[in-house]
Amino acid sequence: MSKPIRVGLLRLVDSAPVIVAQANGLFRDVGLDVRISIEPSWSNIADKLTFGVLDAAVMLPPLALAACAGLRGPKANLVVPMSLSQGGNAIVVNHQAAAGLTKGGSYPRLHLLEWLRSQPIRPRFAAVHTFSTHNLLLRYWLASGGADPDRDVEAVVIPSDTVVDALAAGSIAGFCAGAPWGEVAERQGVGRILLGTSAIWPFHPEKCLCVGERWAGANPELLHDLLRAVLRAQMRCDRAEDAPMIAALLADPNGLCLPEDACRAALPGGSAAELIRFHTREAWFPARAHALWFLGQMRRWRWLDEQTDRSALAAQVYRQDLLGSAVEAEGLYPAAGLPALEATAMLPMPDDDSFAPGARGGRYMVGH
Repeated sequence: MSKPIRVGLLRLVDSAPVIVAQANGLFRDVGLDVRISIEPSWSNIADKLTFGVLDAAVMLPPLALAACAGLRGPKANLVVPMSLSQGGNAIVVNHQAAAGLTKGGSYPRLHLLEWLRSQPIRPRFAAVHTFSTHNLLLRYWLASGGADPDRDVEAVVIPSDTVVDALAAGSIAGFCAGAPWGEVAERQGVGRILLGTSAIWPFHPEKCLCVGERWAGANPELLHDLLRAVLRAQMRCDRAEDAPMIAALLADPNGLCLPEDACRAALPGGSAAELIRFHTREAWFPARAHALWFLGQMRRWRWLDEQTDRSALAAQVYRQDLLGSAVEAEGLYPAAGLPALEATAMLPMPDDDSFAPGARGGRYMVGH
């Protein structure tokens, strides 16, 4: 058995591949001793990875990029050798907001400006971290409806497993968070899912496996075996027939302790508005085109300066070369052919000027 590998994650459905790999003995099958650490926030994950307290973690791709760009302190040395999941987030609002945004049964963003103008104060929207897919996709959607996310709403950061409580308490008007929390809000009757984030960006990358660059360099064989085990787990997580078993694992009171029915709804074959995909269509591939989109949005919102070489940063963090031997060993794809998968990476499809890379916000200002 290997020396212990410390892997961090949060209480989310898209942590499933790591949970399944541990519970089903997939780590043990490749000789790994993995110790899972359930963390309270994304900031904890990023800090512990940066300082070597964790060796690897289920991570937000924009957070990994931001840490390596020095946007949250000294520049970190992290790498992303694989993508872990696609989709799974939902934009959720309270019932008053839902009524205003969906009147007449039309698309919510068509009524966004009208609803914003009707509010006495800026509505407060939560995301799970500033540098998250959730926040970037929420901002993208707001801008597509003509709003300026920096002026027309009040943005706050709330950990994913407390957003439903915040919505129920009336301290926020809405949130964007990963499964199962949108489904939980609806089932508890405290909010309504406006849309799943795959409506904004089909098959969008959601979580990744992130490791410390120093650890990866010092432990190439351990990383290879870790990636193989996670790849095997991703395949199981994509099988609808395994979803009841996986939901039960996620609900384990000695583990993530998530609501079982809401987890089952978000897994393949489930009934949720937004489902998670883990393996099919090369969901495991860390496309640099995706990293560049995230970095482009950070530049759009003036978090990232113009001097940053985004292409170089994407190549530094998104290390497809570290994945090649594992996908080839698993018979999934030839290592030498991985770069060709860049051509298959899907990106959002702009349909108006507010989506343009150079546009900072929406076309109109609400004027609170």
